Amino acid sequence: MAYVIAAVLLGLFLAGLYKLFQKAGRPGWEALIPVYAFYVMLKLSGRPGWWIICLFIPLLNFLITITVFIDFIKSYGKFTIREQIAAIVFGFIYLPKWGFDKKTKYLGKSATLEFKEKLHRRLNKSHAREWTEAIVFAVIAAMLVRTFLIEAYVIPSGSMENSLLPGDYLFVSKISYGARTPITPIAFPFAHNTLPYFYTKSYWDGIKLPYYRLPGLTTVKRGDVVVFNYPMDADSPYYRPVDKRENYIKRCQGIPGDTLSIVDAQVHVNGKKAPNPPQGQPSYLVRTTGNDIPPQVLKDLHAEIRQTIGDSDTDFEILMTRQSAAKLKTYPNIKEVTEFIQPKGIPDPDNPVFPLKYPIHVLLNHAMPDYRWNADNYGPVIIPKNGWTVKLDWLTFPLYERCIEVYEHNKVQVTAEGVLINGKKTDRYTFKSNYYWMMGDNRHNSEDSRYWGFVPEDHIEGKALFIWMSTDSSASFLHQTRWSRLFKLVH
Repeated sequence: MAYVIAAVLLGLFLAGLYKLFQKAGRPGWEALIPVYAFYVMLKLSGRPGWWIICLFIPLLNFLITITVFIDFIKSYGKFTIREQIAAIVFGFIYLPKWGFDKKTKYLGKSATLEFKEKLHRRLNKSHAREWTEAIVFAVIAAMLVRTFLIEAYVIPSGSMENSLLPGDYLFVSKISYGARTPITPIAFPFAHNTLPYFYTKSYWDGIKLPYYRLPGLTTVKRGDVVVFNYPMDADSPYYRPVDKRENYIKRCQGIPGDTLSIVDAQVHVNGKKAPNPPQGQPSYLVRTTGNDIPPQVLKDLHAEIRQTIGDSDTDFEILMTRQSAAKLKTYPNIKEVTEFIQPKGIPDPDNPVFPLKYPIHVLLNHAMPDYRWNADNYGPVIIPKNGWTVKLDWLTFPLYERCIEVYEHNKVQVTAEGVLINGKKTDRYTFKSNYYWMMGDNRHNSEDSRYWGFVPEDHIEGKALFIWMSTDSSASFLHQTRWSRLFKLVH
C-alpha cells in the first residue's frame, strides 16, 4: 500500500514538472528522466551544468537539490517563502497546480544576474541579503526534508548482502511509518551523532523532548527493509539519546505480538515458515580438490570467504546466495557445497546470542537459564506488544528485563524476595510500547536481533525505498559505479 501511495504522489509531482517544462519551451518528457531532469532544471534556472556532479555527493546533494529547486520555481514567479516551502513539502500538490494554471508563466533564468537585478528592484533586496536568505532557507528546508519526508543513507557493511551491497546509497522514507519528531532538537545540521574530523558530539542532550511520531502511510510489516537506531547505544560508553544512536538497516522478521523462532536457519513466525529473502546470503561449507577458488569466480558469484575450516586449506565457509551456491557446484575443482547450519542445542561460545550475559544473581531461586540457542536455532520468543502482559519468571525475565528497564525507563531490582519494579514486588509486567525483530539477509555476517534483542518502536526511523547511487570501492575508478543498481527498488 505504501508503494502505491508513493507512486501516486510521485506521479502527481512528475505531472506538474512535465507541464512546467513545457511552459519553458522544453519537451515535457524530459521531466520523466532521472538525473537528466535535474540537468534541465539547472539550465532553466541559469545554474552551471556541472552542478549535476553534486547529486552524487552525500549531504551536499540535499543542499544543492533544494537550492536548484527553489531557483526553478522562482523562474515561474514563485518568490515568497510560503510558496517555496509549499513547493518543497507539498510539491505533489503545488507543481501540478502551477503546471496546469494558465496564469503561471516561465519568466526566465532566475539565477542569472539580469533576472536578479529585476528582482532586486521589485523586492528592494541587496545581493548579500538574497544570498543569506537563500542559504538559510536551503539549510532549513533540507533539514525539514531529512527529518519529515525522506533521507539518504549509505550501506556501510555487508550484513544485507546481496539484497543491499556496501556502497549502495538509499533513499529512506520517513512518511511511510510516520516521521519521528526530534528528541534532541539542538544539534549541528546534517551531522548524526558525531562531528566529522572533530569526533565530538554533534548535539546537546541538555534538552530532550518526549517521543512522538506523526501519522504514517502504513505500519512496519514483516519483510520490510527498515532503518532504525541501534538499541545498544543506550549503554556505556555512549549513553546516546534514541535519535542519536547509530543507524542500522535490517529486514523486519517479526512484528509486535509475533512468536518467532529459528529452526535450522529457517525463520518461523507464529508456527509458519517465513519467506526467505531471494538475494539473502546463507553460509556454505565448500570443499575443494585442493586448488584455490579463483578470486574472479568469487567476484562473479558475489561470494565471500568467511573463514577457512580448521587447519585445512581446501575447506572454506563461504557466504553466497542459493543461486550462486548452485552455480559453484558446477566448477570442476569443487567437491562439495553444503549449507552450513549450527546444530541445535549447542551454543556458539565465539558468538553468543541474546540474552548475551546477565548479572550473576539468583532469580526466584533459579540461576540464569541456559537457553542453549545459537544463530541458526533460536527461540521461540514472543515479541512484546503494547498492552501485552508477560509473567516474569526465571525463564522470561532475562528476555524482557532490558525492555522493561532500559527502553521503558523503569527501575528494576532483583532481590531474594523476587522482582521489584519501581520499588514494588511483582511477577507480571504490561508493556507500554511495541517492539520488532530485525535480521540481516546475510545471516552469518549480521549483527542483529539474535545478538541484542528487540528493537523498540521509538527507534524506528523509516522504510528503505530505492537505491539512487551505488559505488564499489574495490573497483577501478572508471568502474566504481554500479550502473545496474541505480534507481533499483528495495524489496
